[in-house]
Amino acid sequence: GSLGVAISEALEETVSHPGTKYSLGSVLNHVLMHQTIVGLETKKQMAQIDEYPDVLIGCVGGGSNFAGFTFPFIHDKLKGKEIDVIAVEPTATPTLTKGPHRYDFGDVAGLTPMLKMYTLGHNFIPPKIHAGGLRYHGMAPLVSQMCKTGLIRAEAYHQIAAFEAGRDFARTQGFIPAPETNHAIAAVIAEAKRCRETKQEKVIVFNFSGHGLIDLSAYDEFLAGKLQDYEYPKEKIEEAISQLPQVEK
Repeated sequence: GSLGVAISEALEETVSHPGTKYSLGSVLNHVLMHQTIVGLETKKQMAQIDEYPDVLIGCVGGGSNFAGFTFPFIHDKLKGKEIDVIAVEPTATPTLTKGPHRYDFGDVAGLTPMLKMYTLGHNFIPPKIHAGGLRYHGMAPLVSQMCKTGLIRAEAYHQIAAFEAGRDFARTQGFIPAPETNHAIAAVIAEAKRCRETKQEKVIVFNFSGHGLIDLSAYDEFLAGKLQDYEYPKEKIEEAISQLPQVEK
């Protein structure tokens, strides 16, 4: 299944029962704005130690976690502040790195309003990777627009590299990240290594979006060498794109 399937199921339940109400969220503006409490708190924490990030990194699936963390800093970037904002996604669900910026439905059944976003097609059924929160075909319209205009940039990582980063983090910091969060940590480590090679000093801040205590079976598979990398095939992306709604600009 996917988050897109879950949304369709919720909408079907709602329209089938008059007493049921459903608040569509996750990728929509009101949810992203509510989540900015995370970024606002981060700014205050940085101010307490007289620092400001040169690089912001967050994992991204639908966009609410990433937007909540980064949008308060995007406000500064629009005013001229130099800051590199990186959205990190799985290679198995490469919405920002390989999808087109088109109108599409937010769910598999096509029951939601259409949204202008980066998408792999609403019929997309993601492969069985362990980062369940990142297995969504689309991207929040506001995050999509910021990527389109260059305010943020996107990177994609294989799940084995992400779990390697999570393992190293757990060994050094003493607590276990969620598989989704591991993608951000992988990008943090890569950025830190680049800084070491170029002899640059940067303040790198990332959002530790969740713990991995309910994902220990995934870590078991990783440590046993049973995990496999997956890169979503180009031909499947092209097929999904061909089925997108045709909307006049």
